[in-house]
Amino acid sequence: MIKNDLFLRALKGETVDRPPVWMMRQAGRYLPDFMKLKEKYDFFTRCQTPELATEITVMPIKQIGTDAAILFSDILVIPQAMNIDVEMKNGVGPWLPNPIRTAEDLNRVVVPDVADSLSYVMEAIDLTKQELNDEVPLIGFAGSPWTILCYCVQGQGSKNFDKAKEFCFTEPEAAHELLQRITDTTIAYLKLKVKHGVNAVQVFDSWGGMLSPVDYQEFSWKYIQQIVDALKPHTEVIVFGKGCWFALGDMAKSGAAALGVDWTCSARNARYLSGGNITLQGNFDPSRLFSPPATIKKMVKQMIDEFGKDKFVANLGHGILPNIPVPNACALGTGILGKIP
Repeated sequence: MIKNDLFLRALKGETVDRPPVWMMRQAGRYLPDFMKLKEKYDFFTRCQTPELATEITVMPIKQIGTDAAILFSDILVIPQAMNIDVEMKNGVGPWLPNPIRTAEDLNRVVVPDVADSLSYVMEAIDLTKQELNDEVPLIGFAGSPWTILCYCVQGQGSKNFDKAKEFCFTEPEAAHELLQRITDTTIAYLKLKVKHGVNAVQVFDSWGGMLSPVDYQEFSWKYIQQIVDALKPHTEVIVFGKGCWFALGDMAKSGAAALGVDWTCSARNARYLSGGNITLQGNFDPSRLFSPPATIKKMVKQMIDEFGKDKFVANLGHGILPNIPVPNACALGTGILGKIP
């Protein structure tokens, strides 16, 4: 039994004394101890070494005191497992030297045996569960098929992912084939994570908001729905689509346990658009953590008042930024927990 099961109870819609809190990218570059490991090991070495991934995962639980841990990894381990080269370049971010640009390029893309190709992730889960000792739940995650496709086709991060969209609109058959292969791999990957002990999973659709509502249904949502359908018999599923407020109605009917909301959608609109009966997660602007701690605490209280304490997971509206002072990150929790120094 999980000793602090507040997060899981909130996902189930149960009445709670206060909303649980965790932060997307909470095991990240704002923590000094993380930076020490970054100086010693490159990014994917940290992801692929179970002992390092475990250490990084547990850091914010010990230092910030959040109500859930999220496994340190990256959404791009999926294309790596699918025989697509992915590097992490300083000053650039994700870099895919051989992007998928034609139907012929799909010949080198495989649906892998995730137990083999992503065994290091499973080992990290096993070690992390031991380290957490059932103090808090552990979240596993994956990127949405559309978001993964964006990187696979664009070859790097982008402000508009124009090449990815061009591929979808000029070669839709190939695009859907790639999306399905990513979906099949992701389902197998998340199911195996659950088997190894994660207590919930989150699907990150970071670039869903790049698509129009119509294109979102075709190139993103129907694949996320497949993932929800496959995982919901086994665990609680959170769907987070950045900039996807227009899809909250469909998301709420999907069988997901909770929906993430970014800071551009108010609590009132999120409750209205999602029908008011599903747990919501969000939506503090990560940049607002630059504000003085007293201001952060005041704004957190306002956020909770607007969402309500039940069917709500307090979180950021996207990942925490690397240059946030640790006391300011703590202030987010202090506004909720009242116990973090």
